[in-house]
Amino acid sequence: MSSKQALREFQSRLAQRLQSARTAGTAASWLAVEAGASRLLFPLSHAGEIFSWTDVQKVPYAQPWFMGVANLRGGLHGLVDLGSFLQGGGSRPRGEGELAQCRLVVLNPLLETNCALLVDRLLGLRTTEAFASSAAAGDGAPDYFGHVYTDLEGRQWQELNLQVLSQHQAFLGIGA
Repeated sequence: MSSKQALREFQSRLAQRLQSARTAGTAASWLAVEAGASRLLFPLSHAGEIFSWTDVQKVPYAQPWFMGVANLRGGLHGLVDLGSFLQGGGSRPRGEGELAQCRLVVLNPLLETNCALLVDRLLGLRTTEAFASSAAAGDGAPDYFGHVYTDLEGRQWQELNLQVLSQHQAFLGIGA
């Protein structure tokens, strides 16, 4: 089985699980991703479709974490390198091979923001049972940070409220 075929099958299974989680209730609470050095949890109700890397049209005079504009299913979406945005830096250079491993997570259309977030890896779905403990975000954390969860292996996961992020002034201010 080729790696492209395996990837398509994985994405198809994940899309089916996302859809069944939305219709079946609270079977899964979050989409788990890795962006930069961060393990993040997106509420399923805030996440939309997931795409493979595609061509991106760069935009002049934009913040370094704003990668440009991409055509996803006929709609134009701004593309944000989420890891770089969260770390306050520029989008780090990536080769075509590395970009092919990245995914674009579109914000739910109900959030009324045509935006996709570049994440380094999809890590599947998570439920509350996957975590041993949770705590409120630390002092000085951005308002779009939710709880910090610790999984059964001791790793920390930051919940990210995509609705609040999509309305945050720093996120909306893409002009350099």
